[in-house]
Amino acid sequence: MEFIEELNLVLPADLPHRETVVHKAAEHLELIVEVNQYLNLTRITSPREAAIKHVLDSVIPWRLFAGAEHVLDAGTGAGFPGIPLALVLPEVRFTLAESIQKKARFVESALAKLQLSNVTISATRAEELARSGVMDIVTARALAPIPKALDLLGPALKKGSKALLYKGPDVDQEIASADKELQKFRMSARVVLRYELPDSLGSRTIVAIDCGA
Repeated sequence: MEFIEELNLVLPADLPHRETVVHKAAEHLELIVEVNQYLNLTRITSPREAAIKHVLDSVIPWRLFAGAEHVLDAGTGAGFPGIPLALVLPEVRFTLAESIQKKARFVESALAKLQLSNVTISATRAEELARSGVMDIVTARALAPIPKALDLLGPALKKGSKALLYKGPDVDQEIASADKELQKFRMSARVVLRYELPDSLGSRTIVAIDCGA
């Protein structure tokens, strides 16, 4: 019940499918706490902090994903940001990539319990999945610094597709340091959203990497 209460307090009032998001995201967090006793999924398990850092942080940029057909969540870990976004956007298809088998099995069991028909999990590296060319957005919360992320995902991004990366406040320096990779893959990087998490839990930035050729 604590997760439900905290999610009700922190999630935006205008969030699509808000009631479903609150209840299923709470169930997801409860599963994480249960499994975290023997599998290190996250260090954040207090109801307030988990509601903010795991769920709210995942869904604040939901408008940037609206209208996509297929989103790839690269290195989803325990299911973030993919599962909360999929709850907000049930019409969008999500593929969650997690190469650590134990974590992938946890996400698979969580998806079954949450009955999310628009989400699949693959115990494969995201860059291999992205090469299939069927994703129009690739996202990640803690994949790698932008130059490394471009090395991993750049060859797989096609014209018309883009990456939306969740980053911290010092992203301008990361973008500048990725100039060589951006030129190599004929891509551009720009900040499309900045926001502050409640309780002084951090500044966030969403960076869009667009494929221009």
